[in-house]
Amino acid sequence: MENHPRIVITDGYHITKPIKLVYKDLHTYCFSVVCAISDRQLLAAGIVLGGLYLGGFYTGFLVLKVFSFIPLLYIILFYYLNRKEFLKLVPV
Repeated sequence: MENHPRIVITDGYHITKPIKLVYKDLHTYCFSVVCAISDRQLLAAGIVLGGLYLGGFYTGFLVLKVFSFIPLLYIILFYYLNRKEFLKLVPV
């Protein structure tokens, strides 16, 4: 009755804060691990990055090559601003 396990999620680089499980009514918990950056955001960032870089490569405009790093900077800043909530446990 006093056993309250704690769960920590890690992928090797990111670590969540411990989550305490309290077994009152349920004896089994089901969770899904999700990332704060969705697959669509990652795909859109890759497409924008590739499009801007290729546009700068073929036209020779250095400005387009520099702007191609904006999606990468966005993802890095999004991670560092939301580091504690980057990985989440979502009940299934």
